Order: sequence, then structure tokens, then C-alpha cells
Amino acid sequence: MPPSLSCCPEQGALVLIVEDEALQRISLMDLVEEAGYRVLEAADADQAMDVLERRSDIRIVMADVDMPGTMDGLGLVGIVRARWPSIDIIVTSGRGIPHSGTIPPRATFLPKPLNEHRVRGALEAFA
Repeated sequence: MPPSLSCCPEQGALVLIVEDEALQRISLMDLVEEAGYRVLEAADADQAMDVLERRSDIRIVMADVDMPGTMDGLGLVGIVRARWPSIDIIVTSGRGIPHSGTIPPRATFLPKPLNEHRVRGALEAFA
């Protein structure tokens, strides 16, 4: 599935959601849009890298830890922190908190299942 942009350009910051599970990605997109943010989506880290290299307006990356492909979510957010240090990062996982040192500095961790309150709080913390 190619990355897509939804929502209105006059709304808040642009969030790139990287989640391989389609239903979880759609649900998370809805939560983020309802919080007033614009959304891009990617189904894996490779798609996310393509989007990041083409777009300079992404403000936040939300990435799941466990994804198929050439790299997982932790690999992706490590590259994001190194190449785009101004982009804020939210890491999600349903398998518990990743080991210390695997999440980049200044990144936020959200355990799954996600809910509106936690997602909104994490996004607003970067405002």
C-alpha cells in the first residue's frame, strides 16, 4: 500500500504512522486525526524511509517495534533520530517496553493497546 495523506492541511502537525497491521494502522490514524493532526501512513520501515526522504514537513514519527521487512521499528527510529533530529518519535509495542538503550533519546514509548488518552497525551507532549 503506498503512503497516503489524509485530513486537512490547515490542521496540526504532520504525523507519519508506521504500522504493519492494517487495522491497527487505520485505528491509530483515526485517533491521531481526531486529536487534530494530519497523518501519513507507511506499512513498514522501507515505506517510511521513502516518505521521510521525500517530505520535509513531517513533525512526528509513530512506529511499531515489530515489523517485517529490512528493518524493524527500532532500526527505523534510530535512523530517524540520526538523520532528522528535529522529528519527534513515539515508539509503540504490544510486547512490553524495549530494553534500555534501544529507544532513541527524547523518544516516547506507548504500550499497546493504544487508546485516545495516551495517544493524545504523547502527541501533546511534543507541542
